[in-house]
Amino acid sequence: MTFRTETGTDILRAKQLLDNEEIIAIPTETVYGLAANAFSEKAINKVYTAKMRPISNPLIVHVAGKKWIYEVAHEISEKAELLIEKFMPGPLTLLLPKKKIVPDIVTSGLPNVAIRLPAHPVANKLLELLDYPLAAPSANPFGFISPTTAEHVYSQMSGKIPFILDGGKCTAGIESTIIGFKNDMPVIYRLGSITSSEIEDVVGPVTINADTTKTIAPGMLKKHYSPRTPLLLTQDLEQAVNKYAGKKIGLLTYNSYSPQLPEKHQIVLGKTTNMSVIAHNLYSAMHTIDNGGYDLIIVNKLPDDGIGKSINDRLTRASTL
Repeated sequence: MTFRTETGTDILRAKQLLDNEEIIAIPTETVYGLAANAFSEKAINKVYTAKMRPISNPLIVHVAGKKWIYEVAHEISEKAELLIEKFMPGPLTLLLPKKKIVPDIVTSGLPNVAIRLPAHPVANKLLELLDYPLAAPSANPFGFISPTTAEHVYSQMSGKIPFILDGGKCTAGIESTIIGFKNDMPVIYRLGSITSSEIEDVVGPVTINADTTKTIAPGMLKKHYSPRTPLLLTQDLEQAVNKYAGKKIGLLTYNSYSPQLPEKHQIVLGKTTNMSVIAHNLYSAMHTIDNGGYDLIIVNKLPDDGIGKSINDRLTRASTL
């Protein structure tokens, strides 16, 4: 089905569409999500179809308040409770054993459901009007750059969804951190806006999942978040630019312009060492440079700690060279 996609701020219009088992785009503090009634298999199927997403890749369930976590999950450990208390609402997703009320299609048949309580006022106001949670992966075609503005959603999903609920630019700019548990020990399955050290401050030591053979949470695929233009992540800009000297190159860097290319062919992610600012700007910069008519995008690898590690994770998965 082809839609005449509308963009607006009418939350009641958004609710009406969701109640009718349609799918819409909604803002969160991380990225825009492609939302559907999490209890409706019909609606969830539309999400997978519109995104062209494999049904083997599970979805995150967004809830209106902490009480809803206990409606969709059980066996919530003490450490999970501590994380809920500290980071929710916010850019944290917990993998918890699901209740039967959550359709298997949401979790790709897996026993755990990914749950998040967003911290965006528009998303929260919408969720509070609903008597069901929302399953909402990023509102873009599968594998491509995540959207952080309503305009990004429209450019990628126009005609595939009826409505984009505009909530402005996302503040965090990259996806949530996903945490699960093995033998009650916290495991990070996706690096995100909350760092591993922040998690450790609350629940003690955590491990970062290194097994990429099994997809048990969103964002675990080796290739993801990619522009249509080939992208190269490098620690040596000079060498990379020289290697591809015959190509029209666009450059993403941080803190300052590089002498390797004219400034008009560069986007500085932020003239700062504050990685939260860089994360906020990342996807917008990737969308802009992807539309710049370049043969190749070269990206300077960031310092690999804190949120910088999460940003490098996205860029590594986006890299096609």
